[in-house]
Amino acid sequence: MKEKMITPDAIISEMEKLRASGQETEQETTGRNTGTDFPIDVLPYKMQRIVREARATIGFPEDYLAPSMLVAVATAIGNTMIVEHIPGWKENAILFLALVGRPGACKSHPLSYAMQPLIDHDSEMAAQFEKEMRQYLDTLNIPAKKRAEQGLDPNPREPERKRFIISDITPEAVHRIHSQNKRGLCLVSDEFSGWFKNFNRYNNGSESEFWMSVFSHKFAMADRKSSASGIFIRRPFICVCGTIQPEILWELASNSRSSNGFLERILFVIPVNQDMGKWNKERRLPTFPMTEEWKAVLQKLMSHSTEVDANGDFVPRMLGFTQEAIDLLFDWQNEMTDRCNAGQSDTVRAIASKLEIYAVRFCLILQAAHWACGEGELTISADTVSKAIRLTEYFRATATKVRKIITEQAMPDIQCAVLADLPEHFTTAEGVAIAGRNGMSERTFKQWLKDKANGILFIRESHGKYSKI
Repeated sequence: MKEKMITPDAIISEMEKLRASGQETEQETTGRNTGTDFPIDVLPYKMQRIVREARATIGFPEDYLAPSMLVAVATAIGNTMIVEHIPGWKENAILFLALVGRPGACKSHPLSYAMQPLIDHDSEMAAQFEKEMRQYLDTLNIPAKKRAEQGLDPNPREPERKRFIISDITPEAVHRIHSQNKRGLCLVSDEFSGWFKNFNRYNNGSESEFWMSVFSHKFAMADRKSSASGIFIRRPFICVCGTIQPEILWELASNSRSSNGFLERILFVIPVNQDMGKWNKERRLPTFPMTEEWKAVLQKLMSHSTEVDANGDFVPRMLGFTQEAIDLLFDWQNEMTDRCNAGQSDTVRAIASKLEIYAVRFCLILQAAHWACGEGELTISADTVSKAIRLTEYFRATATKVRKIITEQAMPDIQCAVLADLPEHFTTAEGVAIAGRNGMSERTFKQWLKDKANGILFIRESHGKYSKI
């Protein structure tokens, strides 16, 4: 059956509407982030149900749990699936995600919940590794001759620990662990700042460039003296996720990371409501085994088998697009490109260039999630593309918010005062008058306005007319 074609304009219009309300009662949703703008309805129904049940029973904000689950899905996919929307241009499921929120906004617990099935897997593998390591060491203690007599391997090989999750480690350790886990990894940093603040902690190299290369799925090599031997990883796959408070976002943009493309590679989740939630004595128990269902979704992805070549590298399965899906994706990208080429700032263009990559990755992740939930096949449909586009547009809005926060954090007090006094819409003359009352000269204000009319602080609506973001 031919799919119903969805236009980019219809998607953008749909994004502006309020999402459909869930089935929870007012009592169940009181006291936690009920006003969410993360489009959780892009998820498979089974995952939506888990997200809403976790909010109603545990109090997890949907905005933090839903995107954390997407990272978990991406990690479980790893190097087993790719897409090719343009001949020769292959994309994987790598995501870099930061959950932004004030203290007490409940960021860490949803992230841990989403990752728990992967953590449980790693725990089981750690126990198995310890057992195999003891056997390995016992075998080494037996003379070579006796090993053969006892039917043991005369040249035993040191076991390797299988895992999905890594945390505070150096690039050298990442290379070593990844070489033993070619399916893929996820760096989980509860405090996102702990990741980028530790760049170059142990060496004078540039870890920003290392992680930008990982994002692009480029081959990785380790030839440092500290390495036992040279390591070559043909298809690096490492997701990154963590939490961060708004007031330290400016540190993420320091050391040229706001201008070298590093910042644009990170997806930001910023809930509208970040109030602390009250404990509710009347909160009910789950009506279904949501934790077990979530584990089953990831287990299906983790157990998905794919061919492995002679070098031990995964040969990923290529997910195809329906014709309607590829048409929709190309139409959306062309429309976004026209908007960027029509006078948008370099900052907005940089955000757009990475988000069009993420749009393709979202197609892969969402389709795989629907398959794992038993709600679709491994062929990307127009419906999946429309959801991927809506997800991309959400992250376009949050990227702009983050840039605005970083810009304001770096502004001197006089600029902050002028910005606070400016109305939502203003003319140049009105702005000059407001600036003057705050001690800013006309020349300085006009230059500042020109520099910041980039879609981050201001938008130039027409000649002499502006609006604040």
